[in-house]
Amino acid sequence: MKNEKALVVFSGGQDSTTCLFWAKKQFKEVEAVTFNYNQRHKLEIDVAEQIAKELDVRHHLLDMSLLNQLAPNALTRDDIAIEHKEGELPSTFVPGRNLLFLTFASVLAKQIGAKHIVTGVCETDFSGYPDCRDVFVKSCNVTINLAMDDQFVIHTPLMWIDKAETWKLADELSALEYVRDKTLTCYNGIIADGCGECPACRLRKKGLDEYISAKGGEAL
Repeated sequence: MKNEKALVVFSGGQDSTTCLFWAKKQFKEVEAVTFNYNQRHKLEIDVAEQIAKELDVRHHLLDMSLLNQLAPNALTRDDIAIEHKEGELPSTFVPGRNLLFLTFASVLAKQIGAKHIVTGVCETDFSGYPDCRDVFVKSCNVTINLAMDDQFVIHTPLMWIDKAETWKLADELSALEYVRDKTLTCYNGIIADGCGECPACRLRKKGLDEYISAKGGEAL
């Protein structure tokens, strides 16, 4: 795989922004793609566009509104509560989302001449989402290559690390403060440290506190 161009699946959140910085270190040329599926907060798209602009990365926005029609859930409907009941998938799970995202990303990658696709899915802190598992990504990679008669490599830099280690990676990439201040992870649509109450914010803060403590600083 001598091709040195990558396409990053990009939401403007902590994980995908860390992956964007990672990709810029790994590849000579990087572009990003964000999917508009009428998600709960349009601000997510605005944040992704702004970060891509600041990092001088060509940004693609693809219309995936059909996903909103097919998969009503807490990320696509304001009237569905954000919750995770024991033994059930989280209400924020969007069925088929990563399957569609990686498929459409590969179609775009072929058009722009990129053989590498980068996504921030993670099995360690995957919140119960089946389409964040390593076995799914590997299976999807094989299927995409067969379907398109091409050779793409799907990279998952965060697959086996937890949130504390994700903050560590961002720090090693000299991007910790940028990721903390500029990204949108919060389910309630608040940039940076977020609302502090939703599952995404709690996971993000727990990881940051653990990393800062491990460095010898005080938890935040």
